[in-house]
Amino acid sequence: MIAADLARTIDAFVAVFNEPRPDLDKVMAFFAEDARYLPGRQPERHGLAQIRAEFAPQFAGRYGAMTFDVYDTVIDEQRRRATIRWACRLDLTGDNGRRAMPALRWFARVRHGGRLQWHGLDVFHFDADGLISGKFTYAMFRVPPMQRWART
Repeated sequence: MIAADLARTIDAFVAVFNEPRPDLDKVMAFFAEDARYLPGRQPERHGLAQIRAEFAPQFAGRYGAMTFDVYDTVIDEQRRRATIRWACRLDLTGDNGRRAMPALRWFARVRHGGRLQWHGLDVFHFDADGLISGKFTYAMFRVPPMQRWART
């Protein structure tokens, strides 16, 4: 697998999220059977069924219309890794927010005029076949989610 292949795969993966009607089946086709996904909070999801369940509300419109703008892509060809830095934008105005959670619609409308954004990183691991074997999301919110730090 060469860097250009990884970059094309990442571009295609993000493009599915940005389609006018994102298709969960298309996204899932990028993942290996035993893939791991850390959605920015615990617990980590393992396997296609758990990853699909984590993505399902997003693809059902529960968060409004969601798109990603990728600012940077860093490829580690030798280790089959890629990192993207992105902005996630939610549009809850008009029909875009019709199926979104009521509390999210209210918050977005009152605080942000119906549109929200935040920034983050996704770190991808790929298997030898070019499928995503790991997707680890790290996002920055105004008040980041925190958890107790366990000393080891």
